[in-house]
Amino acid sequence: MPHRVLDVKNLSTYFFTEDGPVKSVDQVSFYIDSEETLAVVGESGCGKSVTSLSIMQLIPSPPGKIVGGEILFQGEDLLKKSPDEMRKIRGNQIAMIFQEPMTSLNPVYTIGDQIAEAVILHQKLDKRKAWERAVEMLREVGIPSPEKRAHEYPHQMSGGMRQRVMIAMAMSCNPSLLIADEPTTALDVTIQAQILDLMRKLKREFHTAIMLITHDLGVVAEMADRVVVMYAGKIVEESPTVDLFREPLHPYTQGLLESIPRLDQPTSEKLHVIDGTVPNPLHLPKGCTFAPRCPKAMDVCREKAPTLTAVSEGRKVSCWMHVDPQHVDPPTDGSGKEVAS
Repeated sequence: MPHRVLDVKNLSTYFFTEDGPVKSVDQVSFYIDSEETLAVVGESGCGKSVTSLSIMQLIPSPPGKIVGGEILFQGEDLLKKSPDEMRKIRGNQIAMIFQEPMTSLNPVYTIGDQIAEAVILHQKLDKRKAWERAVEMLREVGIPSPEKRAHEYPHQMSGGMRQRVMIAMAMSCNPSLLIADEPTTALDVTIQAQILDLMRKLKREFHTAIMLITHDLGVVAEMADRVVVMYAGKIVEESPTVDLFREPLHPYTQGLLESIPRLDQPTSEKLHVIDGTVPNPLHLPKGCTFAPRCPKAMDVCREKAPTLTAVSEGRKVSCWMHVDPQHVDPPTDGSGKEVAS
């Protein structure tokens, strides 16, 4: 029976600079159920990775700080955990795969030692059993001759193999939640497909929920059960994957989908582009942050920020085209106190 693994409520993470606060994540709320894959998509700089690092309590401080909200994991608020308590959760109950495996793996330790270290720390196994577990996980992720490969160093492996090692390390402690931040970046199409197949296989075997962070909508269509679309630090749309691709509601989501090359599209036809650029986070526009780039923007869009509102079963959107401005409650900070839009 599915249960709620992660429930993020009104999360706000700011970076305090000399020029003022940068609202990298602003009033973000979403959930992930057991054995579910949630994709978080958006352009670079929209707040996807900062959201994941906030969950893991890995925001560099200073200048970063989580200024509000709740991160409920298995019903307990991670923001109330001590650093020692978070170290026991991080890498054990919640694991993360980072974008660049070469920078995440230690170049002076063997692959086997690095996986075994996590198992010894969290599972309290002795060195021999931890090494056996490391070899077992290398075999599980499809690395040939795992007994031999466990004695090799990261530089002796290809990019695809290193990504498999990262997945093996992340899954070695049977986490309830796996956060994958752009897990197929810089991999060729064939290796990318293999990595995605591997993640699906491990999800079934270990019953793990996955938070998939990506800008690749092809990966989203193949992997995700639900999708959260972020723009300028906020969620602008939340939807089951099939519904999102069939009928995107927010103009930003529509623009992203229209930008994908199609096989039935004439080669002479230019790809659709979203005009303009992501706004400077230090000087966000008044009203809807997407309004300056939106071809459907109305006067209300430039004056008042919409809130993320449920429009049908499982679907939410932050857009005045789908919400009556006269019937929207003002945004709150989670305790019922009204906040400025």
